[in-house]
Amino acid sequence: METSIIKIGNSKGLRLSKTILEKYNIKDKVELILEKGQIILKPITLPRKNWEKEFKKMNENGDDKLLMNDVFEDENLEEWI
Repeated sequence: METSIIKIGNSKGLRLSKTILEKYNIKDKVELILEKGQIILKPITLPRKNWEKEFKKMNENGDDKLLMNDVFEDENLEEWI
């Protein structure tokens, strides 16, 4: 696909169609990757979105327990002092 670079104030930019924005789930920001003579635009997703709410639910349900001890039986803590 060929597209034009357009003037935006004192800068220049690239206009993406609504179809492309929707197809690739691009919202307000993209990650710009410069690689091997190419510019790659990658949608930014928020993988940790709502984690705080989910952690709170885990705590309320008692599901936030350690799965393993934070100190191992054979660990020598004196080595770190």
